[in-house]
Amino acid sequence: MDIHIAVVPVAGLGTRLLPATKSQPKEMLPIGRKPVVQYVVEELAQAGLQRILFITGPGKASIENHFDLNAELIQVLRENGKEDLLAELDFERAPLQYFYTRQRRQLGLGHAVSCAEPFVGRQPFAVALGDSIIGLKGASDVLSRMKSCFFEKKADAVIAFMEVPLDRVSAYGVAKPAGDGDIFRLADVVEKPDRDKSPSNLVIAARYIFDPGIFDALKQIQPGSGGEYQLTDAIRRIIRGGGKVFGVRLTETERRYDVGNFKSYYKAFVDFALSDEQHGPELREYLALKLRGEKMK
Repeated sequence: MDIHIAVVPVAGLGTRLLPATKSQPKEMLPIGRKPVVQYVVEELAQAGLQRILFITGPGKASIENHFDLNAELIQVLRENGKEDLLAELDFERAPLQYFYTRQRRQLGLGHAVSCAEPFVGRQPFAVALGDSIIGLKGASDVLSRMKSCFFEKKADAVIAFMEVPLDRVSAYGVAKPAGDGDIFRLADVVEKPDRDKSPSNLVIAARYIFDPGIFDALKQIQPGSGGEYQLTDAIRRIIRGGGKVFGVRLTETERRYDVGNFKSYYKAFVDFALSDEQHGPELREYLALKLRGEKMK
């Protein structure tokens, strides 16, 4: 048995990135050579996911357009002798199926995931947030490790976690581990705790695998602040009901790039641009000169 379905929530308005996101989804902002969401989809494909369901909202049509085949563009490149650029469109021919459904009201991540139930049915599935890249250039096998954990432990859910300084835990869902190690069972998970009340510094890192029982849990939770349904609350309900929920730690090389504000966006773009094999070395030299107040010759 394997997991073939991935749910990618991309319905958020991206208000912390205005005006860049006024008419462009934040998931389509470029990080280096690719838009954010392409790295996410390539990570899913690498882990063996085959059917991708995007949970979209108004103004997200460019995501659908990006993953469609563009025969006209391919023809233009061929006619103009730009065959070398065709390799940049290889992602269009990946053996993936794309599906789209609307989150008609902005009621939180839990509500977004619940929109996938008619498509998922009673199958296990992955969730990957569309504005978060795991690993430089999306080089991560965390989803494969999570899938292995899900089947080996007969889990109800598996969640990726990363360590952050304690002064940042109030922005995340935080783990209360029931054990140590890179894979651990969860005793609890707490949404955005105060630093002094945080059970650990392990925070959710934008990747999940769920048994379809998550949909039953989502139907039983109540909305929180702003009328939003928190996915963390549904996970907590599974744990408290005796369900088996496990955490998988990101490795040191699997940094999460969360493109949620300009501070994180700028840092992500710089890291990815510097790692570019063709232009990275010259950019590194340019930045070094700029920081010294010198000009390139």
